[in-house]
Amino acid sequence: MPEQYDPAIIEPAVQRRWEQDQVFSVQEDPNQEKFYCLSMFPYPSGKLHMGHVRNYTLGDVVSRFQRMQGKNVLQPMGWDAFGLPAENAAIANRTAPAKWTYQNIDYMRQQLKSLGFGYDWSREIATCTPEYYRWEQWFFTKLYEKGLVYKKNATVNWDPVDQTVLANEQVIDGRGWRSGAKVELKEIPQWFIKITAYADELLNDLDTLDGWPEQVKTMQKNWIGRSEGVEIDFSVAESDQLLTVYTTRPDTLFGVTYMAVAAQHPLAQKAAQTRPELAAFIDTIKNTKMAEAELATAEKVGMDTGIRAVHPLTGELIPVWVANFVLMDYGSGAVMAVPGHDERDWEFATKYKLPIQQVIEPSAGNTDLSQAAITEKGTTINSGAYSGLSSAEAFEQIADYLSEQGIGRRQVNYRLRDWGVSRQRYWGAPIPMLNLPNGESVPVPAEDLPVRLPEDVVMSGNTSPLKENPEWRQTTYQGQPAEHETDTFDTFMESSWYYARYCSANFHDGMLDPKQANYWLPVDQYIGGIEHAILHLLYSRFFHKLLRDTGLVDSSEPFKRLLTQGMVLADCYYREDANGGQTWFSPLDVEFERDEKGKIINPRLRSDGQPVIYGGMTKMSKSKNNGIDPQVMIDKYGADTVRLFMMFAAPPEATLEWSDSGVEGAQRFLRRVWRLALDVKAAQANGMSQDWTQLNDGQQALRREVHRTIQKVTDDMGRRQNFNTAIAAIMELLNRLQKADLSQPLECGVVAEAVDAIVLMLAPVTPHLSEALWQALGHQSDVVFAAWPDCDESALVESNVLIVVQVNGKVRGKITVPAAATQEDVIQVALADDNVTRFLDGVTIRKQIYVPGKLLNIVAN
Repeated sequence: MPEQYDPAIIEPAVQRRWEQDQVFSVQEDPNQEKFYCLSMFPYPSGKLHMGHVRNYTLGDVVSRFQRMQGKNVLQPMGWDAFGLPAENAAIANRTAPAKWTYQNIDYMRQQLKSLGFGYDWSREIATCTPEYYRWEQWFFTKLYEKGLVYKKNATVNWDPVDQTVLANEQVIDGRGWRSGAKVELKEIPQWFIKITAYADELLNDLDTLDGWPEQVKTMQKNWIGRSEGVEIDFSVAESDQLLTVYTTRPDTLFGVTYMAVAAQHPLAQKAAQTRPELAAFIDTIKNTKMAEAELATAEKVGMDTGIRAVHPLTGELIPVWVANFVLMDYGSGAVMAVPGHDERDWEFATKYKLPIQQVIEPSAGNTDLSQAAITEKGTTINSGAYSGLSSAEAFEQIADYLSEQGIGRRQVNYRLRDWGVSRQRYWGAPIPMLNLPNGESVPVPAEDLPVRLPEDVVMSGNTSPLKENPEWRQTTYQGQPAEHETDTFDTFMESSWYYARYCSANFHDGMLDPKQANYWLPVDQYIGGIEHAILHLLYSRFFHKLLRDTGLVDSSEPFKRLLTQGMVLADCYYREDANGGQTWFSPLDVEFERDEKGKIINPRLRSDGQPVIYGGMTKMSKSKNNGIDPQVMIDKYGADTVRLFMMFAAPPEATLEWSDSGVEGAQRFLRRVWRLALDVKAAQANGMSQDWTQLNDGQQALRREVHRTIQKVTDDMGRRQNFNTAIAAIMELLNRLQKADLSQPLECGVVAEAVDAIVLMLAPVTPHLSEALWQALGHQSDVVFAAWPDCDESALVESNVLIVVQVNGKVRGKITVPAAATQEDVIQVALADDNVTRFLDGVTIRKQIYVPGKLLNIVAN
């Protein structure tokens, strides 16, 4: 065993042995309890960042811990390989997206291996391979056959110069990222999957996810957005048309003072035919990018269409405005505006001096409509026969009346919209549909799948290579000409079922092997950033239910337990130029001092010694140049040190502040563990006993601390998943062990038992060090096959206990008595203690209050 801990020698050797023995490759075993641990797979951007390292270290620690509990553990890895960044990189580097992607995968795979993650690499997948997306295409055609897929026109971002559709992230300040042209909104055919058909189930099943953070479940509930309301038909004056709206507040119906419709609404379009100024206004707001999330803060603008709707209860004529805050894709593209009781409607009415009518008297809160809308529910006023009712009563009675009259109906609505899966970009899985000359679309026959994406392409940056390639586009269907769909899938498609494909990664006869899938699924522990709380996790839940209803899986939810790790933060530094611009420098290139409070002072660039400005601690990012390259840290400190720091510096859900001193402290701790193991090994040669019946009180206390630590670390690592407190407990134990006298055979025996336990408890976090020490300490098997240390309950039993003795509530002494001592025994020992008796001279003892095993209070006067 080397005198010095040297990760540069230890880690590669251990990793080679793991790979040669394929120790993490697993198969289904009905006789063994399974545990499926999965971290969200990475996009192959080229290099791992510290967020990756934290995510995957968490997953590896959980996997290794569960393996040591005797479970059959699956921990796979793969690549979320399609997406827009590859296209941009290909254009910038004048290469094909496929070549760039596969090169990045090769490099990042080695980075993951260098960190010692225990993945079953035999199950590795990359979503850009035909072997993967073939089954995604097959599944899409099955959904089409079930009526869960449809095509309709939808609005996209259109660059009129490059003549191409832009993703939202390619639109910067309303202009195309490449051409700089003002982006237009254009309607083109798009493919959709009916996620709304599963809205109720997606909502209700959240209550079964006991292992999910409440925050994530709340975010999903809000995104699904179930609401109960009433759909109301307003007739249109001098017309046989109806203007239908949905409202959750029919109790405010008497407060409607105007209607608002989207620019694309048929009424708006009809009015624009005879009013040029309205047509020009509609054209302006139609071509203004407006996502739903932007509506709340955007300036509200509108124009009166000249059309009047008829109030269904009062018969009053109500002006119909076209407004930019109404989207055609949401609901009916029209709203009834109640400015007295809705903030958005109030803001618009105030701007255009439209009437504001109060119809709700709140029980508390704002009552001044000149300042803001009254959004609280309360009692109806100015509501005809419905005045004097509570909001809830008015809801019911007005809804009943509208239904009886045939001008309204109760309805449950959802904020959730069907999933648009079409993307007008190249680097994605081709949508497996054929467009026929008659305008119809049909699925590609199963025997013709996969529809392969050509990988040897040149990216022009303007048009998808699929659109530019007539040879690829043109085909036949039942002997007639047809064209392949040139849109590709939204990359959420690939990431919505990859967790299931891992279970059957090498199965070639179908999307999944139900036997394999149902053994491993659902995932027992899923780990990833909270930024994926809504879309990725919602789509995965939806996809799993589709897999179930297609007979491929038995379960209804994909992930039992979810851990959302926090971000990794780092210090950032910059200089300002004469024009106010900022140049950012890597923290590794800056040296500094700290004041007495630990605050950074006098930061300066190492290369020139000149000052830089400290910009605080922020999320690691390219823009601030404060990302720390994991490879640099691995080369300098070793993978185990990086892993240990990641687990110790913060709880999993909290943000982690990167600290060079913290990393150095982690390595010092590992060197201390190494040194203690060396000392124990040397001391064992001089004699060691593990006859626990012969331990003195001090040795019993030390062994009790060892097993209390095992007990705590087991709970922290398993049930609580507080890995930082588990490591802190091991560090405290190490401090105590280093004070032990190894020349005493019994004490050496206790420390030897403790070192074995520490090596095993650290194995999930620092597996290379643990592997090397386990062998050096004389164990025949590898630590990777070892069981988790058992807590010896008998060692936790204290033979003696310390009792605090009070006289009239004040501590006057402390006594040690056998743990089985009775109250009378304790009183007798206390009254024999000199520190206690001197406070009892000349007084009369009135009573004794005894808290067993802890406290004796003597009351005297």
